Amino acid sequence: MNLANKITLLRIGLIPLFFLACQPYPSWLVNQSVVFQYLNEYGGYWAVSIFIIASVTDKLDGDIARKYNQITNLGKLLDPLADKLLVSAALIVMVAQRLIPAWIALIIIGREVFVSGIRIMAAAKGIVLAADQHGKLKLVLQVIGIAAVLLRNDPFTYITSFRVDYTIMLMAAILTVYSGYMYMRNNYKALKLEL
Repeated sequence: MNLANKITLLRIGLIPLFFLACQPYPSWLVNQSVVFQYLNEYGGYWAVSIFIIASVTDKLDGDIARKYNQITNLGKLLDPLADKLLVSAALIVMVAQRLIPAWIALIIIGREVFVSGIRIMAAAKGIVLAADQHGKLKLVLQVIGIAAVLLRNDPFTYITSFRVDYTIMLMAAILTVYSGYMYMRNNYKALKLEL
C-alpha cells in the first residue's frame, strides 16, 4: 500500500477520535475523571482540530498521489469514501447535539449515498469514477461550515450576531445537491443510464 492510501486510511482512523472528543459525557463520569472533565470542557476544540486535520489530509494524499505517481484505483475509491465517512460523522454529531436541523444532514448524507451507489455501479462495470471539481468545492464548503458550527459560530460571534455558520451549512447543502446532479449528468453515459 502506498503512502497516499495510508494517509487516506489515517483520515478514516481519526473519525473515532473525533467522536470521543466531541461527545458530551454524563456528569457521573465527568465527576469521577479528570480526563472526562477536560474533554467536557475542551473536547469541542479538540474535535474541530481533529476534523480539520483529517480534512487537510484529503489534499495531502491527493498531492502525494499526483506528485509521486501513486494514483491507484483503490485510492480513487477510498479517498472519497474517507471524505464521506468524516463528513457524515460530523453531521450526525451536530444533529445529535441539535446544532443543525436534521434535514441538512439528510440532504448531504443522502447525496453521498447516492454518489456512492453510482460509484459501486461503475465499479461493477470495471469503471472507476473519480471526484469532480464540483464535489471538491462542496467538500471545502462543508468542512468550513462544519468547523464553524462545531465552534458555535466562533469567531464570527465577535463580529456579528448573524449565524454565519448556519448560512455556510445552507450553502453547502445547496452545493451538495448541485454537485450530485452534475456528477450524475457527467457520468451517466459511462454507466449507460438515462436521466
